[in-house]
Amino acid sequence: MTTTHTAMPARTPDPTPGPTPAPAPVTLLGTGVMGTALARAWLAAGHPLTVWNRTPARTAALAAEGAAVAASVADAVAAGGPVVLCLLDDASVGEALDGVDLTGRDLVDLTTGTPAEARARGAGAAARGARFLDGGIMAVPPMIGIPEAGGYVFYSGSRELYEAHRAALEVPAGARFVGSDAGHAALHDVALLSAMYGLFAGISHAYALIRGEGIAPSSLASPLSEWLGAMGHFAGGAAERLESGDFTSGVVSSLAMQVAGAPTLLRTAEEQGVSAELIAPYLELMRRRLAQDPAHGAEDTAGAIGLLSL
Repeated sequence: MTTTHTAMPARTPDPTPGPTPAPAPVTLLGTGVMGTALARAWLAAGHPLTVWNRTPARTAALAAEGAAVAASVADAVAAGGPVVLCLLDDASVGEALDGVDLTGRDLVDLTTGTPAEARARGAGAAARGARFLDGGIMAVPPMIGIPEAGGYVFYSGSRELYEAHRAALEVPAGARFVGSDAGHAALHDVALLSAMYGLFAGISHAYALIRGEGIAPSSLASPLSEWLGAMGHFAGGAAERLESGDFTSGVVSSLAMQVAGAPTLLRTAEEQGVSAELIAPYLELMRRRLAQDPAHGAEDTAGAIGLLSL
């Protein structure tokens, strides 16, 4: 028996990979607590970094770690790379950039502000020949530069700017682009922070109720966290109802039932000597929705959201 062997073509060697691009330069205006955390993340990743701060002494530690310190905002902007702003407020951004040539520059504003301020800042940057990206940081300084901490930044504005500097922007924290409207990053930021404070309000009220009852706050912490986690589905459910306009399908706990139960919460607070100021507004919102039309009683509570529009 003769066996025929088919010759295999010679394997083409894998091309030698080219050198890894060097980390791009970054300029940072503002070295407060958050700015310093951002700066250290970029330095640790090898990015050439130029920093400026209104109080020069606050840049000393970063200079010792390898950052170049600019004597003025104009010098910092001229250093190259995206110009990241992390200042006190929008007014501080305006003061810092006043009179500086921004032609051909890329501005990334991580300063906390409102959507309207971001839109105005973006329009102003465009009028001065610059591209603009606004950012909302969903992290506290200790989370910066630590991927497993889960921090990220919402970005909106110039998509081209975002893609051009995405690698550098993702160094301190994750990056999420939420649209070309420059105000949308701030809007996402404030929406999430507002929900956070609502959560904090409920938790504060819960702990206030048990004070003086011989119940250790630590004994309530676990069931409280578990309960809030179990109720987290409301966020997704409310979004679906708001988009569909259907507030009645699949309702488990109706508006009428929750309005009927609200007095128990208020009486308990009174009996415990606790102000109901943190929960009363939401209970009143539900009552108002039901008062509009008894038919709303079969709805989920998400229908009350419409009452918040001024």
